[in-house]
Amino acid sequence: MDTSFYLRKFQKAADLLDRKLLSERQVEVAVVMYGEDCVVLKLYKRAWTNQQQDPLTATSRIFFSVWISDLTIAEQKIFYNIHALKLRQLKGYAIQSRKFAGSFRENFKAFEHKWENVRVNFGPLTLMEGWLKMDRQNFEEEILELANNFLEIEHLVDETLAQFKKIV
Repeated sequence: MDTSFYLRKFQKAADLLDRKLLSERQVEVAVVMYGEDCVVLKLYKRAWTNQQQDPLTATSRIFFSVWISDLTIAEQKIFYNIHALKLRQLKGYAIQSRKFAGSFRENFKAFEHKWENVRVNFGPLTLMEGWLKMDRQNFEEEILELANNFLEIEHLVDETLAQFKKIV
């Protein structure tokens, strides 16, 4: 994989996101490497992790990602998903991961038709996952489209979290 090429393409897509919308929704963006051969665009909120922890590496966190690797490039696919990692450790909430995932997925059904090749039949760590056929000519636009699709449903994460908020 030409890592620098794909990092540039992912960053270009990230730079095209509506900054005002990101700010309004308190969504942050990062383009990172995962392992040696995986380029990832991540969308996340600091509120979806514990304070004092880096939301990109925290043990307990929720994030949306779009990624490619050597394997996905060979298959000419771009993958995307929403991960919810170790939510029992998320402070201020009493979350049972399977109940959280089930609730999110129930609410996601109304939006599922907008996500190509999406599946939700995973364990509780992967709330949803899918892929697009990679169009090498319009690669950045595909990444941007997936990111914008997530921005249309990010409220589902907040709404699901609200169901598990500890009452003080």
